[in-house]
Amino acid sequence: MDNLKRVIVDFKKLTPEVLKLLVEKYPDGYDDAHIITFKNANGERIEAVEVTTDDTKYLVKISAKLEVTMANYDEDDYEDFDDDDPDAIPDVEIEDDEDDQED
Repeated sequence: MDNLKRVIVDFKKLTPEVLKLLVEKYPDGYDDAHIITFKNANGERIEAVEVTTDDTKYLVKISAKLEVTMANYDEDDYEDFDDDDPDAIPDVEIEDDEDDQED
């Protein structure tokens, strides 16, 4: 049994350190085999991918924004930020044509 701290990370709270770990662990992106599914405290189904540091296991919630950010990752974009700064990761605009047509 590991004694790692477990942290669930939403895209809005993603830090350069965790993003770098994700890109290193999943250089070609992640697929269904990497996805962990669980229910949160509210009973909502969550899909996440896992990365681990020396003391923490991060479950990063999967989203279209995460996929785009990982695909466009460039370490130099974050050199002026602290590794633990969630404001370093810019929000990503996702064009979502299909889901908006529920009228």
